[in-house]
Amino acid sequence: MPFRHDFDPTTLREYDIRGIVGETLHPADAFAIGRVFGAIIAGDGGRSVAVGYDGRLSSPTLEAALVEGLVASGMAAVRIGCGPTPMLYYAATTLPADGAVMVTGSHNPPNYNGFKMMRGKKPFFGADIKMLGARAAAGDVVAEAKGSARTLDIAEAYVTRVAADWDGGARALNVVWDAGNGAAGEVLQRLVTRLPGTHTLLNAEIDGRFPAHHPDPTVPANLVELIARVRAQKADLGIAFDGDADRIGLVDDQGGILFGDQLMVLLSRDLLARRPGATIIADVKASQVLFDEIQRAGGQPLMWKTGHSLIKAKMAETGAPLAGEMSGHLFFADHWYGFDDALYAAVRILGVIARMDRPLSAWREALPHVVNTPELRFECAEDRKFGVIAEVAARLRAAGARVADTDGVRVQTADGWWLLRASNTQAVLVARAESSDAAGLERLKAALAAELAASGLAAPDFSAAHAGH
Repeated sequence: MPFRHDFDPTTLREYDIRGIVGETLHPADAFAIGRVFGAIIAGDGGRSVAVGYDGRLSSPTLEAALVEGLVASGMAAVRIGCGPTPMLYYAATTLPADGAVMVTGSHNPPNYNGFKMMRGKKPFFGADIKMLGARAAAGDVVAEAKGSARTLDIAEAYVTRVAADWDGGARALNVVWDAGNGAAGEVLQRLVTRLPGTHTLLNAEIDGRFPAHHPDPTVPANLVELIARVRAQKADLGIAFDGDADRIGLVDDQGGILFGDQLMVLLSRDLLARRPGATIIADVKASQVLFDEIQRAGGQPLMWKTGHSLIKAKMAETGAPLAGEMSGHLFFADHWYGFDDALYAAVRILGVIARMDRPLSAWREALPHVVNTPELRFECAEDRKFGVIAEVAARLRAAGARVADTDGVRVQTADGWWLLRASNTQAVLVARAESSDAAGLERLKAALAAELAASGLAAPDFSAAHAGH
């Protein structure tokens, strides 16, 4: 029977395919992804696709339908089972696999799910995802064939490889971990047995309802339990993961939150001591402190577009050994494979802290102090958001402003900087501002608000500005 399939257009995102289970995303979509992605891999001359899934309640059903589609396209599906997304990336990188698909809703609410893909050893995103949707709608697939499916337990090999890069010596750190009931849980339990020190695990049971809290470690409200336990135990630090463990959150010994760009300062200084002159990539939302500190430590800072797939592609292009995003995606090509892996990043971060001669809180306090807003997201129509950015950029250039347009507009002034960019995944604009003092931050917010007003938009709620980051 001829095959064709129409996806709900809202599910075909920039970096993945994602939707609400039972509303915009169904098992039939999973089958279609397998059927078309298998045809794409076959067209590349490939034969095998690694498949993994996270702990969401809908993931086993979607994974089964996905594998059915891959097999129907003649692929040999290698099923690695339930675990974190980076374990699937590890499988795709180290096995003889020609592609990979992870069934995961990442940090989204429990009723969401989705698919992250690799074509060969590279991310499959943007135009690739649009192409997959178009080929499904056109029925452009290989003739139905009978592939195969087998199960492979790669968890032990993955944990062994992650633990192999521990470089903190024998210092016994006291660490609290919060798996957030996400897909990291079982692998994390194995990993901590390979590390020196005392390790306390919170919410390590994989539960797709996420009963403890929402699985997004970049939101301070989701770190409340972790902070309380770190303080109660007088631990050296606390580490949290998102739902599929490709993003990390960290709190210090006093319960202070370290954001993605601060973690990058920590890692950059350490790496550049060994690899002077290396290029280190961070996204446009990162603090100027990070870019300045990379330069001060002898590195070459590179500001790039937000988005894990875009960062990975830029790393491969430039040969950068380290990259990171404000969202907590950290990417190592130094001893590692260049993909974002929060478990691996945790081991490397712990190594740096174990070699420190002071508490992490003291290290954080010694960073240059700035005042900034968090990431502010506010609605803007899908067909308007990129137009607004273009209008703002044109006005700023006409006025002679110092503008970086890598991803949206990042404007440098005597007071600091402000950013306005369009989200690639939602009908929203994203804004951020940073200054050395409160008065400067107010002027930056006013300048940003004025540009939005000139394009007919109200300013976001700036009331959540915070200091010391």
